[in-house]
Amino acid sequence: MTVLPGVTIGSNTVIGAGSVVNRDIPDGVVAVGNPLPGTAENHRRGQDKVLERSGMKWNVEDLQWTRQPESYKISQDQIEVVTKPHTDLWQRTYYHFRNDNAPVLQMTTAEKYFSFVVRTEFTESHHRFDQCGVVLYLDSENWLKGSVEYENERFQHLGSVVTNHGYSDWATTEIPANVKTMWYRLSRRESDFCIECSADGVVFQQMRICHLHEAREEIRFGIYACSPEDSSFRAVFTQMELTECRWLAHDGQAPDEETK
Repeated sequence: MTVLPGVTIGSNTVIGAGSVVNRDIPDGVVAVGNPLPGTAENHRRGQDKVLERSGMKWNVEDLQWTRQPESYKISQDQIEVVTKPHTDLWQRTYYHFRNDNAPVLQMTTAEKYFSFVVRTEFTESHHRFDQCGVVLYLDSENWLKGSVEYENERFQHLGSVVTNHGYSDWATTEIPANVKTMWYRLSRRESDFCIECSADGVVFQQMRICHLHEAREEIRFGIYACSPEDSSFRAVFTQMELTECRWLAHDGQAPDEETK
């Protein structure tokens, strides 16, 4: 990491290895880049294209609940969800329980190449396992999610869960507890998916590449929020958009020939 003269880095801020810090960084963010980028608005302006060829657009009128929460607000630009205690998504692995009652708000598509971006705000998250983020939920035994899960006053877990055929796995890393916003980008390439995160909506870091066995044609994707223990908080989702697939095809080793 290189910090240019006169630049100030806030407390509890994480700077990625190899980054060139050329501007002041506020408290409690995760920043990566060489150099670090500007604002998300400047970056996106004139670059992202809506999926006009397929008619696929982000429209809240196309969203449908799986387990509607008791308290929520929806507009075209912002969605708020107030979680209920003891709501969660998990299947079997390690804990040996099956939790499948978190509210999930999704749209349906058969488009096989796209990216979905959303900004999450969880200022009120304060209890262990409180979480909100991006989700692709097919049914109770086949889904994925990316989120920040509160742990304690020192740290929380930035991670992803992939569930295939009724067994969940969790990949995670610790981040400071005072991080209260996070961007996610979920990209689809047929039955393969990439989950990325970002502190500013500009530079995204890969969290997970995975395969969903049952995501062959039509899928559902969107947002979720839940509180697995005895708590509740307000999750806010903004800056929601669909773009051409930003997860580019691999340009290295050629694929193996499929054998029958």
